[in-house]
Amino acid sequence: MSTEQTQLSKTALKFFSLGGSNEVGRSCHILQYKGKTVMLDAGVHPAHQGLASLPFYDEFDLSKIDVLLISHFHLDHAASLPYVMQRTNFNGRVFMTHPTKAIYRWLLSDFVKVTSIGSGFSDKEENLYTDEDLAESFDRIETIDFHSTIDVNGIKFTAFHAGHVLGAAMFQIEIAGLKTLFTGDYSRETDRHLNSAEVPPSSSDILIVESTFGTATHEPRVNREKKLTQLIHSTVLRGGRVLLPVFALGRAQEIMLILDEFWSQHSEELGNGQVPIFYASNLARKCMSVFQTYVNMMNDDIRKKFRDSQSNPFIFKNISYLKHLDEFQDFGPSVMLASPGMLQNGLSRDLLEKWCPDEKNLVLITGYSVEGTMAKYIMLEPDVIPSINNPEVSIPRRCQIEEISFAAHVDFRENLDFIEKIGARNVILVHGESNPMGRLKSALLSNFSSLKGTEDEVHVFNPRNCVVVELEFKGVKVAKAIGNIVDEVTNALGIHNVPTNVGKVDMQEEEAGSHNDVKIKEIDDETVVSGILVSDEKNFDLNLVSLSDLRDYHMDLSTTVLRERQTVLIDCKKELIYWHLCQMFGDVEVIIDEDCITHTSEAPEKKASTGLEFEVKIMGDVKLNIIKNVATLEWSQGIMNDTVADSVMAILLSVDSSPASVKMSSHSCNHDHCEDPVEDNVEDQHDDTWKIRQVARLCTEQFGECFSYKLDEASPTGEIMGHINIGEMTASINLSQMRVAKCESNPLRGRIESILGIASDLVAPLC
Repeated sequence: MSTEQTQLSKTALKFFSLGGSNEVGRSCHILQYKGKTVMLDAGVHPAHQGLASLPFYDEFDLSKIDVLLISHFHLDHAASLPYVMQRTNFNGRVFMTHPTKAIYRWLLSDFVKVTSIGSGFSDKEENLYTDEDLAESFDRIETIDFHSTIDVNGIKFTAFHAGHVLGAAMFQIEIAGLKTLFTGDYSRETDRHLNSAEVPPSSSDILIVESTFGTATHEPRVNREKKLTQLIHSTVLRGGRVLLPVFALGRAQEIMLILDEFWSQHSEELGNGQVPIFYASNLARKCMSVFQTYVNMMNDDIRKKFRDSQSNPFIFKNISYLKHLDEFQDFGPSVMLASPGMLQNGLSRDLLEKWCPDEKNLVLITGYSVEGTMAKYIMLEPDVIPSINNPEVSIPRRCQIEEISFAAHVDFRENLDFIEKIGARNVILVHGESNPMGRLKSALLSNFSSLKGTEDEVHVFNPRNCVVVELEFKGVKVAKAIGNIVDEVTNALGIHNVPTNVGKVDMQEEEAGSHNDVKIKEIDDETVVSGILVSDEKNFDLNLVSLSDLRDYHMDLSTTVLRERQTVLIDCKKELIYWHLCQMFGDVEVIIDEDCITHTSEAPEKKASTGLEFEVKIMGDVKLNIIKNVATLEWSQGIMNDTVADSVMAILLSVDSSPASVKMSSHSCNHDHCEDPVEDNVEDQHDDTWKIRQVARLCTEQFGECFSYKLDEASPTGEIMGHINIGEMTASINLSQMRVAKCESNPLRGRIESILGIASDLVAPLC
């Protein structure tokens, strides 16, 4: 059970991209705050090969990275991860979701093979990495469950569904109270197998969001599905072939669900299986088991079909897998889903070159096409395309070209709605070409123009690669009270039956923004909470605990020995102090005795100064040093030593007025080996009659006319006796001896003895 207090301090967060800013591809972003560094994604650029496809890793020291988070398995977000882990000085920790890791290895293994063939490199060292690098990096990758939070040295991050592909995650990252949400690629549309992207329950100060489609809007999903099936249906009916370049995993499975259902519903029109559908990807065959395994992470429709039919929706009835193009019997109409989706190489490029000269055929682009790729180029409907094996050879293009976007990215309306729901005051646009991204920035600024100049003003950034965005924040230091202190606070506020798993008591966070203030609503100024602050700067933890709970909650704390020192002025002899110390403690070790007051050392030579040094050690650790009239007490802090030191200090402050001191000092010290005898009894300097008069005056003040005193002539020493008569109660007081001689009333006797004690202190002289 805990409660929290806060303290504000200004600090700056730095954001910059090594790739994926003002471009689509090689996504890689850096966050730096409070000495912590987080990398988001590590992809390659699909339009380039080799080292040219990498993010600008040379522009940053990767050894500084604490955590690397991979949003999903697509190549433009994850394909350079083995390079980072095996070929650079990176030594941080890597996290991704379970489905992403399951698919990651197969996808990148295929990437290694394709790039080796496509690049024509004979030397493995010229590739980005090898299968061995991939295998070694795979073992170091850690997984995270959706909605779970992991804390790595003060960096807390939580994964939420992004809806882009199976396992795609948005990450909300918290460092020292500052929250940043990184969407990665995300979709707010519920499709045939995935849920839409979630809105995290807690607000964020910074939103790093994709801007792939800028201000464009999508057709409704139902219309796109209808258009897709109509185009494919009409093409195969006229005897043509349909090529759908797709990513091996992701949208391909969505389109396969659509086509498998359509073929089942129109089997007669399609010749009862005479028009085959192929998926030309051995990688997809391997990874399909992952889709079949993680049905529980998909939407309600898929889970319901799986439950009701007792069959897996991803075991298709009308779709066959084609491992190699040599196995394909290319007779009559057919539909082929082939990877890669950008038509840069592989089976999809081979089929494009084979089918594009025939006007009956159709190339249907269903995904997002990056600038510089064949997929982007062919959408311009060129007359010829270059051969991948011999660029000098041109192939005529007569086939139809159509685009129906099934890319699982948000359009403008969905993006704007999500940004408004998050409520971040700082929005950073990534993963978009310059023009669409610029239009999106203008549209967002226009949408939030009413907030300009206010505390809620929304700032939008679209930085280029390697350009730093620096944001100032009032960071929050949260002091969490734990243990007995929480009970004190709840009792003070009258709160009862508080569950032990409560993390905050009477706390409420303000709307998201750069201030991120936390205010205590119920605890008022009169409620005092005191304890010991224990700070862990590495993990940004600040705990308020009571002294009694310190060892229970912070067993790893190191111990520091503190030496206490206190100095007072004294006006009595050192002999009196030493005598009192011996009477009180017994264990008194003499260290320095230049005055020879303990008679344990030879008398020193006379010194010009009258203040010779005297030093003793009491109870083994408390040291008392006296020079002239200055006494210095020094000891190591601790319960026992503190008690002894308090007692010594009490003796130093009261020794001159103690009756025992007066009695002791009534005898002269005439030791032969000491040159400086103790002065004669101070009591001798005062008239005994004066002392008795003072005591008698005090008794008169207390008892009035009931008190009288006179000389006892019968006493051989001539003692003075006082008499009290109060009704039937009588008492006799020996004023010379300061005692009650006779009194039969106990209450009266107690009162007289109390008065005599006070009188004894008042008339005792100072040494």
